[in-house]
Amino acid sequence: MLLVLLSIAGALHAQSLVTGTVTSKASGQPLEGVTISVNQTGAVTDSRGHYSIHLPKKGNYPLTASYIGFKTFTTTITANNTTQLTDIALETTALFVKPVEISSLRAGKNSPFVNTTLTAADIKKQNLGQDLPILLDQQPGVVTNSDAGTGIGYTGMRVRGSDITRINVTVNGIPVNDAESQGTFFVNMPDFASSVSSVQLQRGVGTSTNGAAAFGATLNLSTNEFNEKAYGEISNSYGSFNSWKHTVKAGSGLINDHFTIDARLSKISSDGYIDRATSDLRSFYTSAAYVSAKTAIRLNVFSGKEKTYQAWNGVPQALLETDRTYNSAGTDKPGTPYDNETDNYQQDHYQLFLNQEINSHLNFNVAFHLTRGRGYYEQYKAQQAFSEYGLTGPVINGKQVDTTDLVRQLWLDNYFYGSVFSVNRTGNKFNWSLGGGWNRYTGDHYGKIIWAQTGIGKDHEYYKYPAAKNDFNVYWKGEYKLTSALSIFADMQYRNIIYNMDGFEAAPTYMAHVNYNFFNPKAGISYNINPTNRVFASVAIAHKEPNRVDFENNFGAATPKPEVLRDVEAGYSWNNNIAAIQANVYYMNYKNQLVQTGMLNDVGAYIRTNIPKSYRMGIEVNGNVKLGSLMSVAANAALSQNKVLDYHAITYDAGYTPHTQVFNKTDISFSPSFVGGLTLTVKPVKNLNIDVLGKYVSRQYMDNTSNVAGSLDAYFVNNLRINYVVPQPLFRELGLQFMLNNIFNVKYEPNGSTYSSYDQASNRVVYDNYYYPMAGINFFAGVTIGF
Repeated sequence: MLLVLLSIAGALHAQSLVTGTVTSKASGQPLEGVTISVNQTGAVTDSRGHYSIHLPKKGNYPLTASYIGFKTFTTTITANNTTQLTDIALETTALFVKPVEISSLRAGKNSPFVNTTLTAADIKKQNLGQDLPILLDQQPGVVTNSDAGTGIGYTGMRVRGSDITRINVTVNGIPVNDAESQGTFFVNMPDFASSVSSVQLQRGVGTSTNGAAAFGATLNLSTNEFNEKAYGEISNSYGSFNSWKHTVKAGSGLINDHFTIDARLSKISSDGYIDRATSDLRSFYTSAAYVSAKTAIRLNVFSGKEKTYQAWNGVPQALLETDRTYNSAGTDKPGTPYDNETDNYQQDHYQLFLNQEINSHLNFNVAFHLTRGRGYYEQYKAQQAFSEYGLTGPVINGKQVDTTDLVRQLWLDNYFYGSVFSVNRTGNKFNWSLGGGWNRYTGDHYGKIIWAQTGIGKDHEYYKYPAAKNDFNVYWKGEYKLTSALSIFADMQYRNIIYNMDGFEAAPTYMAHVNYNFFNPKAGISYNINPTNRVFASVAIAHKEPNRVDFENNFGAATPKPEVLRDVEAGYSWNNNIAAIQANVYYMNYKNQLVQTGMLNDVGAYIRTNIPKSYRMGIEVNGNVKLGSLMSVAANAALSQNKVLDYHAITYDAGYTPHTQVFNKTDISFSPSFVGGLTLTVKPVKNLNIDVLGKYVSRQYMDNTSNVAGSLDAYFVNNLRINYVVPQPLFRELGLQFMLNNIFNVKYEPNGSTYSSYDQASNRVVYDNYYYPMAGINFFAGVTIGF
């Protein structure tokens, strides 16, 4: 399909075109990466500073050129059925406003790693309250899911079949993956998308970064955007299932030539598609900065607080057709379900940055951070044995009472703090960064009983197990231009992890103390055939430690082993003024990969097991084409093989006798062989964008035996998105948004769990499946007023 679109593009000739070159006014050198905006159409300058934008036949349009470190340029152009040359010279702000942490962690334009970048404008046009993973659904190889079925509350994403515990996530270079589970819970950062200025998603190992190892992807979020002018914005939206989002943003602009302040306040709520899967989410974001010619100091403070009614048990297969919204959470309580079977958590983030320019070729940054998290999961449990809580039941009327109904809370109280740094050198031929960080986590896992029918006092603490983790890394990465077209890249990282876990609820006496030393080298090459064609290749080695639940769930069996990944990637990209395409192939070979078994533990986390030999290999293609001035198409496809080799699957019968199946080659769990996305954009009138989005995901197996009985069906779902900026003189912006999701009311389940057992009567393995259905046809509508 992409090839057909590119062929069509070659035959198209727009009747009105604005083109030109952007340079620095001070040096006269061309500027790469400048954002040019005309009539809600954008372009980014290439390495020669060149840009071009197709326009409707007639009319006057404002053109804006913006680039970090330079003053925004605005002019008016006229579309008159001809080619109009508009060269732009940008004036520097004479302030150090470019975030150094971006250049030190992100893959550059010519780096040999596969990546895509979304701007704030890309995010804004679809941000109506759904969580950040849902906003990334159209990225190549990405599969998203939602416990509540609406994209609000607990959400997840997988890239190349790897879930969020295997995706490194940083905010302004600060790691945000949970130190123990290694996951990122975006429900603890509600509406964070409204504060993000750009997002880069690197697939595969990618470049060295801070925090958890990247075994599927790296997600780098940046909020440290410099706003020269004062602004204000109010966004409100409403959607199906009583879903609301309220956001207020404001910024001071540049005060006294040196200071800026930005702030956001958000509230999101939803009843959820699944029964009782309600969400009550609140957050704020503040940032204050001092900037001068060579120094920038910034303090970010942001926080999120969530209360969600749990829906992680899934819908049993027997009810999927007749009661798709069934939720078993809370049903331990006799009569009506317990009304507070909820997850409650608050997470506060503090980030302090110093960026310093030493000279025009050398700068450094250092950052200090603290994340404070605390919260609990509350549940009603019926007929609980006193002995399970280390207690002896009371004697009532001369008879020993052995069980009671109770309400318990499972608490997590933790601190995550540390520092990251980088020194960055830029030059005409040689660029390099030296960086790293030291981070420490301390946390208490404890449980308490807040109510019991009999025999237990209020707030009785029945377990408490502390944990501590130190994570240190240092890396050096460099890019050298052998010629103007040929560059080589090298990257070396050393990482040390000391992780001490003093007991678990399921294994109180198990003291797991581990110390890992990892060396992660990477190398690559990039060749610009000409200004529009580029080829690249890279090889990388990565290591990853097991997480907390791997130790707890494998207690009594073999101690979980760290994983090793060898990743080889190669790609090709081409672009011109009308179209762009990128294609890449990859081979990811694993040793001791920790794969999901399909089963969940008692708090909804997937149980994993080491697989000695496995691999992922595939091809990814994404591109876009402008079909004239009124229409464009973007599409992506990811075709892959994800295999476990020499796999021994053990199931148990009713008498707990093990039965072993031996497989030569099977599919890795939750790894679809094909993922495709399509976005058709139509601009029928000025300021109106209509997008039709399609997403196809092939069959996913929930365990590692390739048995269809324990799998998720393939699905193809379509959404409609409309954005319109109302012409009016009162506000800087009056935007209207509308999204109609799942427009064909498809019944589909992107996620689930499975529990297999051996049935002696039929001499076969049987599956007990649970699913997380997504909502049928549903909508979100919003209005944004900018001042």
